[in-house]
Amino acid sequence: MCDHHSEDKKMSGCRCGGGLPVEKFMQPCLLLLLKQRSAHGYDLIQLLPEFGFSDRLDPGSVYRNLRRLEEDGLVTSQWDVGEGGPARRLYSLTDEGEEMLHAWAVHIRQQRKRMDDFLDRFQLLFDNKEM
Repeated sequence: MCDHHSEDKKMSGCRCGGGLPVEKFMQPCLLLLLKQRSAHGYDLIQLLPEFGFSDRLDPGSVYRNLRRLEEDGLVTSQWDVGEGGPARRLYSLTDEGEEMLHAWAVHIRQQRKRMDDFLDRFQLLFDNKEM
């Protein structure tokens, strides 16, 4: 990874692609987390770093993705009026969401194979050289 990918630096001038947005990858991660259990948005934000998202993840992007998933019928939400606190949305996976999760897994496996093929070919060209 180039120097532009450290947490403190911006992506200006970087041409290696390492900083491409991964917001689309957030959707299968959210679906997988919701397959494990229903959750509030805040809880999901706390769990996304397990998938490589920054600890300083923009909550707005998480809620935008949840709203999009709900509009597509992949998740549902209901107001959860808990113990004296404000009402919060509780998100759950739908049957359609589970089907989409399976489709995402197939897609990610295919992408991983493409990446592995690239790295294998790269390694052949640069064998015994530092990466």
